[in-house]
Amino acid sequence: MEVKELISRAKKQDSKAQMELYRTYKSYWYTICLRYNRNTFDADDCLQNALINIFSKLSQFDENRGNFKSWSSQIVVNDNLMFLRKKKQNFQSFELEDDKFVVEEVSEESSIISSENLTKLIQALPSGYRTVFNLYVMEGYSHVEISEILEISVGTSKSQLSKARKLLQHQLEVVI
Repeated sequence: MEVKELISRAKKQDSKAQMELYRTYKSYWYTICLRYNRNTFDADDCLQNALINIFSKLSQFDENRGNFKSWSSQIVVNDNLMFLRKKKQNFQSFELEDDKFVVEEVSEESSIISSENLTKLIQALPSGYRTVFNLYVMEGYSHVEISEILEISVGTSKSQLSKARKLLQHQLEVVI
């Protein structure tokens, strides 16, 4: 069934259509949650909250103003940011000692890193670095927008991104 049809039926509280939308996008949404959270428990909580918001706000979705995947992913990102704020994550700049950036295990031995392994590397970043990296690189926000969203300066946003990239680059050199 076409996504347009699923959305139309889901807006009418058709539980089968809602379940099909969930099945279609759950991996995509969960990957976003994993990128923002260091552990699966927090990612699970964020996904659950996002699902509630997606389906409760589904009547507000207008296919003439954008596509469902983008619209729903914005809700997932916002829910993750709210979750991090509630946990009182500090998005301000901070220094990182080299021994604190530890990746559990990266399983592939080829020169091409899988998306799962890249997600593990991103998860291992400190919260501020990880959040700015995700907003800038993955979601496409500008530093000005990030500074407004996270209530930090543009300079802090740029600094966090730079440090995140350096850490990821170093870790990729170790892995690959």
